[in-house]
Amino acid sequence: MAGDVPAELIPPGAVPPPVATAPAAVTDGDSTGPRRARRALRGSGIRERRRQQTRDRIVDAATELFAERGFDAVSVVEIAQRAGVVEKTVFNHFPVKEGLVFDDDPPMRAALLDAVRRRPAGESVSAAAGSFVVAAISLLGTPEAADGVAQMARVIRGSRTLQIREREILGELTGSLADLVAEETSAKPGQIEPWLAAHAVLGLYASLLELARDRVLDGVSGPELAAELRRQGRRGLALLQFGLAGYAKSR
Repeated sequence: MAGDVPAELIPPGAVPPPVATAPAAVTDGDSTGPRRARRALRGSGIRERRRQQTRDRIVDAATELFAERGFDAVSVVEIAQRAGVVEKTVFNHFPVKEGLVFDDDPPMRAALLDAVRRRPAGESVSAAAGSFVVAAISLLGTPEAADGVAQMARVIRGSRTLQIREREILGELTGSLADLVAEETSAKPGQIEPWLAAHAVLGLYASLLELARDRVLDGVSGPELAAELRRQGRRGLALLQFGLAGYAKSR
């Protein structure tokens, strides 16, 4: 789910797949070489478009079935039948069933790391990564996103398998961010600061995501939800930037 729009919120298929390019192989004395190359190039583009169309049909079929009956109750065979393909074609595109819901390498990973790398001098990792997270999650408050967020929430919360996979993905994102922080700070092996910083940022992301799901399932969306997500996000960001020393003191 582009300018400054966070990459992980771009809907699948919104960006057309790149058309493969190849040099026009010309053989000495063979004037048909360029024509063959152009035909090959067109054929490659057509094959890629057809492949993407098949992939989109599979995703659409899976989305419909998961919404109707839940992730665990739907078989890959049923998805293939609804998409009009054979089971092997589904596995060619998605080696594991969970891949129909979660990307193996979510675009958010690259976008988050890029936001950290591009931060201005003097800005902390928590400020850059946290601000990115708040901006990204706030977009889930738009009316256009409400139905998709609600549907995804029901599917994920109805499947133990997807909940486990989502936690794994968050763990992988945390590891990627921690590795970047460790590299930038030349941290020694075993140094805990990079992991603490990364866990804090991804903890904020997970908290805001669950809040968005809760509110959308309660029927809240649009400006009201976007404002709440920004407000709660700023509060969480303040804790990231200024520490927990003054939070929840014993009385």
